Amino acid sequence: MLLPDTKRILLKLSGEVLMGEQQFGIDPAYVARLAEEVKAAKETGLEICLVIGGGNIFRGMAAAARGLERTTGDYMGMLATVMNALAMQAALEQLGVETRVQSAIPMPAVCEAYIRRRAVRHLEKGRIVIFAAGTGNPFFTTDTGAALRAAEMGCDALLKGTSVDGVYDRDPKLSPDAKRFETITYDRVLSDNLKVMDASAVALCRENDIPIVVFSIRERGNVARVLAGEGVQTIVVKEQA
Repeated sequence: MLLPDTKRILLKLSGEVLMGEQQFGIDPAYVARLAEEVKAAKETGLEICLVIGGGNIFRGMAAAARGLERTTGDYMGMLATVMNALAMQAALEQLGVETRVQSAIPMPAVCEAYIRRRAVRHLEKGRIVIFAAGTGNPFFTTDTGAALRAAEMGCDALLKGTSVDGVYDRDPKLSPDAKRFETITYDRVLSDNLKVMDASAVALCRENDIPIVVFSIRERGNVARVLAGEGVQTIVVKEQA
């Protein structure tokens, strides 16, 4: 399925993707490969913004379950996303792609503070913008942060690159006979509690009519294939085609 009239997208990557084959942290070689994919997508004429999770470094909810205060854990997770954003910025700029990092938590010695109009201007000038630190508030995930930024930037689609190749009726890692959807509605995702993104993120995309495209980022060249309407993916929309 080809997304019509797509000019500006937000690409949401899970932090775990940056680990490569490692158990945690950042694999520079894998980040460089991802940067090449993002550059190739940009060269098709798209305006691209990025949100990267922080699960490869720190997970606030997991730490909260082990006794750390949830608010503190969430702020630590936000700082992890800034580290990932800086790593991706460095990889993109090594490829000659102008990139700006904007953080929802101001840290002027490291990156720009999030300012919507400035971010839009960067995109219009052909720069990639990486939004870090989620929404800047605890109790919200980077999925919700990605949906919020996609709405604020007027994105035509939100692409979620994960370790699975779409949305299934059950966990495909646990159920080999799980069925993958080609398209599915926001309402079905929410009513069936399918683990695409957090419910608040899905609801935000539904209210702003932003299609969510779920695909595997681990396959080389998949970003460009998905944008061309090829490859394996699931598109979450208001009405199924």
